[in-house]
Formats: sequence, C-alpha cells, structure tokens
Amino acid sequence: MASIRPRERSAIIQSLRAGVTPRVGLEYIQVGRVNEVKALNQDLDNIAEGGGAFRIIVGDFGAGKSFFLQLIRYIALEKGLVVINADLSPDRRLFASTGQARNLYKELSRNLATRAHPEGNAMVSIVEKFISEQRRIAEKEGKDVERVIKDKLNSLSELVDGYDFAHVIAQYWKAYNEDNEDLKNNVIRYLRGEYTTKADARRDLGVRAIVDDSNVYDHIKLLARFVTQAGYKGLLVNLDEMVNLYKLPSQRARSSNYEQILRILNDCLQGSAENMGFLLGGTPEFLMDQRKGLYSYEALHSRLAENTYAKIANVIDYHSPVLLLNNLSPEEVYVLLCNIRNVFANGDKAKYILPDEALQEFLVHCHKNIGDAYFRTPRNTIKAFVDLLSVVEQNPELNWKTLIGSIQIDKETDGESLVSLDQEDTTISTVIKQGEQPQNNAQDDDDDDNLTSFTL
Repeated sequence: MASIRPRERSAIIQSLRAGVTPRVGLEYIQVGRVNEVKALNQDLDNIAEGGGAFRIIVGDFGAGKSFFLQLIRYIALEKGLVVINADLSPDRRLFASTGQARNLYKELSRNLATRAHPEGNAMVSIVEKFISEQRRIAEKEGKDVERVIKDKLNSLSELVDGYDFAHVIAQYWKAYNEDNEDLKNNVIRYLRGEYTTKADARRDLGVRAIVDDSNVYDHIKLLARFVTQAGYKGLLVNLDEMVNLYKLPSQRARSSNYEQILRILNDCLQGSAENMGFLLGGTPEFLMDQRKGLYSYEALHSRLAENTYAKIANVIDYHSPVLLLNNLSPEEVYVLLCNIRNVFANGDKAKYILPDEALQEFLVHCHKNIGDAYFRTPRNTIKAFVDLLSVVEQNPELNWKTLIGSIQIDKETDGESLVSLDQEDTTISTVIKQGEQPQNNAQDDDDDDNLTSFTL
C-alpha cells in the first residue's frame, strides 16, 4: 500500500471510530462487493452516454450501504459526473407541503460535488465553467455572449421552469460582466433553492418560479441538463437513509413520497431522464414491508419485485432495480481489518501495531460474542477494532491479548426499527475458529400508523 497523506489517514480513522463512512480514502479500505461495483459502474457509463439509471441499495443497518454509496460517488466523480447526495430525515423528504422537500433540495445543492471539488459546494465553479466556455465560443464566433448563453440553454425551456432557470444563468453572466457580487449571490441563492418567496426572486432576478416542495424533482432534472451543457457527463443523485420515509406516521405522506419515487423510477427506466441517475439507500423493511414499505404501494411492488428465475436458480440479478448487498464473508472482514491496520501504519508493514495473530483472535472474540452479525453488519466490529488500534498505538506497553479479552462488542441494532427480518445461517470459514452462535431474536410487531413509540 502506498503512503497515505496525514490528512486522509486522520479522516479515515476519525470516521471509522464514529461509525460513519469516510468521505476520502475509500480506496485504502474497500473490500468485496466486486459484482455490485461492476453493475453500478455500468450504470455510470450509461448515464455518461445520455441514459438514466435507478437503483435501490438494500442492506441491514451497519451492513455497508452508506460506504457503498460513497464508493460509487467516488467512482462517479472520477468518471467526470457531478454528484449530489443527502441523507433523508424527518425534515428532508422527496415530497412535502411544509418545506421538507425544499430542505432536501437545499442539502443536495450544498453537497454538489465535482472531481475538482469533491467536498461539495461546487455550484459556483460549475456555473462559472459554463459561462467561461460560452464566452470563449462567443469570442471565437464574434457573437454576443448573452445570446450564445441563451441559445445554449434553449433546450431547458422544454422542462418545467426551464425558461426561468436559463434566465437566471444569463443573469450570472450579466453580474460577471458588471462585477456585481450581489447579483451573483442572488443567482447562486436561486440555484441552491434558498429563495422562500416568489416575490423576492422576481424582485432580485426577474423570475416567477422558485424551488418549492412541488417542483424539487423538476429542478433536479434541470440541474442534470445544465451540468451536461457545462461539460460534465451527467448527474448522479445519492439519497441515503430512505428508511425515514418508511417511518413517517402518516400513510398519506408515505404514499405521496412513494409516488415521487415511482415517477423517478419511470423516468429513469423508460428513457425520459437523460444523463441522470438515482441511488437510494434503504433497509429491507423500507422495501419489503407490505404495510408501510415500498411494497405497500402496488405500482412500486410490481416494478421492484424480485426476479423469480434468479430466486429459483439461487443467483443474484445485478441488473435489477433493487440491489441487495451481499454480506461480507469472514475472509473479507479479515482483509478489511488488515486494510485498517495498514492505514494506521501509513502503509508501512514495519509499523504494524498488531500482528496477524491479534487480528485472528479479535475476529474469534467477535464471533463468540455476537455470532454471524459481526460480518453481516460489521459497523460495531470495525469501531471496536479501530478503538483497539488507537489504544495500543498510544500505549505500546499494553498487552493486546488482555485488551481483546476485555472488549465488549454489541450487535448492530436500530432502536427505531420496527421490523426484523430473519437471516440465513452462514458458515464461518476456516479463517475464523468456530464458536457458539447466539440465536437471532426476530419479532414481528403489529404496528399501527397512528402509533409513535414501541416497546420490543
């Protein structure tokens, strides 16, 4: 492994200790998921060629959905796509009537990322790249810059609010030409969905439409068209924590959001969406629950149903709209721990904090304490291992054998999860010694839409 920059090393370690996905350095710790990555790589190529893509990434809490989404985000940026990502929450939804959908758009626009700006906040650079290119073309052809910009954006007029969007971009050129910082800021505010009233937008920019709860998806489509005209290959939308839609207490609110998902799915898979793809990360209950999940919405159930022939043959259809993340094998978890140890040592084997024997003993300990869950949902296992490495790094005189025997590792659970799905038994490979497997406690809760708390 090549030497890791101190900033990346610190970011990786801090993220893993907190149980969250690192935003940088994913290539240093990624293991497994080969077929899944290949499938999503094809989707990204399809987006770059003018098509659409739609995937629901399904996995248990702690199984690696967020990591997988971040990995695909990283690959998309390397391929020249623009990526926007956000986590859904009670205050951020796909559809709402009191500002939650606009909040989601604002979060997405803040996280707008390109290869040159992987951390986000790339709206200004994208707009200026577009303006600079049109200015170069205008000078070459001897035309008016504003006229060239409007001609370039003419295709946006066929989309909802496309005329106003094109007018706002032209306003940025005016501000750029006149060195008007206030007007520039107003344009960026509009593109980020930060205007709350149409009157303010009409006064500042001369437009009649703004981003609101009813047109968030329409503005995402506008953004996808615009970034391709700015020279990028397409737009990828990453939405994680979709389980928050499943947890909405109102059946009407859930149905409205599921209708929006249906609209997105139809656009992406029927060819209406160009240079645009959606990745939605959720738990099995978000998808499969017949009362509150996507399967409760019949139109989505029929489109997202499992491939019967793949089920009969006991294989995975990687072209399905639903991609169920395979569990990491014990061997892959072992390799993952080796990679984390490499990160701590900056890629220098001579600086390894723990020997190979310690990694094997640690995994044996995990298996005895939490059973197969340590590789099905490895988040807590990784957090405990990073804590162990951190303590030994700071106190090299400590005996790692004593520390491993004293570690308490909990199963990965979600206190608000209402449904537990039975997991198939998995045989531990010879890399890990056999230990006792605790029984899974799967309970079926007869929940009601009006209830807000449960005791399992």
